[in-house]
Amino acid sequence: MTIKRFEIRTIGASVAKLTKPIFGKRGFGQGEIVTEWPNIAGKTLASHTLPEKIAYQKNQRHEGTLHLRIDSAGLALELQHLEPQLIERINTHFGYRAVASIKIIQGPIQRKEKPEFRVKKELSTTQSDQLNNRLEVVSDPDVKAALAALGAEIVKENSDKV
Repeated sequence: MTIKRFEIRTIGASVAKLTKPIFGKRGFGQGEIVTEWPNIAGKTLASHTLPEKIAYQKNQRHEGTLHLRIDSAGLALELQHLEPQLIERINTHFGYRAVASIKIIQGPIQRKEKPEFRVKKELSTTQSDQLNNRLEVVSDPDVKAALAALGAEIVKENSDKV
């Protein structure tokens, strides 16, 4: 039997192999709890919490302690009451008793900033006429269209700065 070594694979198939050593150091045998946290905990709870690590007893990979960072003191108190349900959801997701307890750590959670969406501005008629006048010397219609699009973006960008 021969093994194909140079076949094309999806990035998703390789990510688990690449991240396993990193997540393994933090107690995550798989990165699933981090990547699937919104599905496990629910959208509201996931927006205020972040799993940091799972601490296991020596030479064991079950009944660990999940270290969970939370950014709201009020929600931390509520989470103490919801702890059995959350542990059950985590263990159901993994299919075995991966977590036995949760240690709550209060503190800020660093989130990725969402990119700001800018409203596209339109060219004024005078700006459009000036651009078309400059492009009259170009004879190829494809090149002229590409330069017109590029020039329009440059004019829009520069008109914001003035």
